[in-house]
Amino acid sequence: MKVAVVLGTRPEAIKLAPVILSLRKMHNLATLVVNSGQHRELSVKALSAFGIVPDIDLTIMQPGQTIAELTSRLFASLDRMLDTERPDWVIVQGDTSTAMVAAVTAFYRRIKVAHVEAGLRSFDIWAPFPEEANRVFVSHVATHSFAPTALSRDNLLRLGVDESAITVTGNTVVDALRLLRPGLNGIELDAALGPAVMADLEVYTPILVTSHRRESFGAGLDGICTALSEIAARFEDHAIIYPVHPNPNVREFVVQRLGGRPRIHLVEPLGYLELLAVMNRSTLILTDSGGIQEEAPSFGKPVLILRDVTERPEVVEVGAGRLVGTDAQRIVAGTVELLSDAVAYARMARAGNPFGDGFAAERIVDAITASA
Repeated sequence: MKVAVVLGTRPEAIKLAPVILSLRKMHNLATLVVNSGQHRELSVKALSAFGIVPDIDLTIMQPGQTIAELTSRLFASLDRMLDTERPDWVIVQGDTSTAMVAAVTAFYRRIKVAHVEAGLRSFDIWAPFPEEANRVFVSHVATHSFAPTALSRDNLLRLGVDESAITVTGNTVVDALRLLRPGLNGIELDAALGPAVMADLEVYTPILVTSHRRESFGAGLDGICTALSEIAARFEDHAIIYPVHPNPNVREFVVQRLGGRPRIHLVEPLGYLELLAVMNRSTLILTDSGGIQEEAPSFGKPVLILRDVTERPEVVEVGAGRLVGTDAQRIVAGTVELLSDAVAYARMARAGNPFGDGFAAERIVDAITASA
């Protein structure tokens, strides 16, 4: 049996790496790792943390392209790849344009589709955009849906997905953390952060910030930057570490608003291991990233979610995360509470991770091999 694992962004690489490693342990499988190149450098660097090198690199990313242009290139390139390789299964993860197009293209060619991290829903078609729609598309064509939680399974059942085609596995990001966490204390951050940031980390407690979602461009990002300026001014014993996404809509705006401010460090995007190491050292995380919402509870780090809705409500329900949106006052208020109230902080820090036990990949591979 031949299995093609298709990915294109860093979150996909991180979450599919444990699946790839589990597939490669199976002697009766041929595993093909395909990188669409949607975010080529970031995805390749993330895979390298697990010792994985893509077998095929489609390099479809072009500067300034629209979602439609990206989708068009993905359809053409992935269809040619499937015609050449003819896998029995295509495995996709999550909600990216790469995942959606790979699943639909495989469906067109009557190839079985395995959807990892299926069933997440915000129930707002515009947030996250276009990811909420992408997930729905994939759910309609997937042969088997691997839901990370019971809530995700229930979302699929309401969509009309056959219960026999759903397996609740946990989230593979917890697998990734289980594999990598033992080595985090030895990660050198000097090259990634630079001497000025490292010097501040000797004196100040870090707060990690990430923000890159399209729905935050403009007014939302303005609110986030306003909040970060106030937080830095108010908490003089903390330093903000903000790896800035390369998208010009984010980078140019953030650098203009926050560049040069004391104890706000705008750094280049971090490798996955370096990001986890910074996460591990931080007291608090402010993010609009879906993956970080899933990772932070494993480190016992409270998460303020810079979005109005999340397709991962489990993190809010267990108390490990809180939705604060992009309103500056709400962000500052949430930060002030957690950094000033030890009881509130401890309540979130000890909430635990609702996304599984770290062995989701094995369950996924078992289900796929059982179908042979």
